[in-house]
Amino acid sequence: MPHVEVAERPGRDHSEDRVVVLPNAVALLDGATSLEPGARTGGWYAERLASELAELLPREELGLREVLRAAIASTAARHGLVPGDSPSSTAALLRWTPTSVEALVLADSPVVVFTGTGYHPVTDDRLARLRSPGRGGFRDRLRSGSGYDEEHWTRLRAAMRGTARSRNVDGGFWVAEADPAAADRAVTARWPRAEVRAALLASDGVSCGVDDYGLYRGWPELLAEATSAGPQAVLDRVRTAEEGDPDGRRWPRAKRHDDQSLVVLRFG
Repeated sequence: MPHVEVAERPGRDHSEDRVVVLPNAVALLDGATSLEPGARTGGWYAERLASELAELLPREELGLREVLRAAIASTAARHGLVPGDSPSSTAALLRWTPTSVEALVLADSPVVVFTGTGYHPVTDDRLARLRSPGRGGFRDRLRSGSGYDEEHWTRLRAAMRGTARSRNVDGGFWVAEADPAAADRAVTARWPRAEVRAALLASDGVSCGVDDYGLYRGWPELLAEATSAGPQAVLDRVRTAEEGDPDGRRWPRAKRHDDQSLVVLRFG
């Protein structure tokens, strides 16, 4: 089994991210934030989906899309979830055997695999493509210096309702929710085990350090810090940058701080 390190930190009171570490696999789930009242949050869903994945990932006769499909179906059936009206989560999976390493990504929690020939991000940018610069909305207000006032949360709720209409539909983005068919839209990749040296799984509260803030020149630099100083140091760097931009003017974002999860795997 590779050496596995996990670092986690909530954005506020509690995290809606979930990480599962098994002898042959790792799963990272980022439950979607909801600003509407209700007990079934993204974190509630991610926790239950994680339990199903923990049962299914050891079954190596199932491909990763099949694993995710079955986990979504079982979660929906157990809890009476209805497509289009249920909490949701990203899914990032990494599984290994003596001969291969395979990855799956659904929505914006990337997996990055490092081999002797370079690094290989497995990403799903369909949600990011919906956020075109010309749309305006809460991000433009933040750029103007409005900060996280009451109007921000009003506009954010409206933006989230609009985004929800593009969830799990053609031309939109795909995420784990109550429709098992979403698993068929996941991005997957595979490598020979002998070629893999390391891997990362990250929620977007960490990947923003590479993709949005430019705190690292790329994933190899992030891996280097996680290896030398520990994965918590990566979380610290991202959080420190956000604390230096408390009103979201430099980096317009939905929340001042997002939940952070980072898994670092080093293969022998």
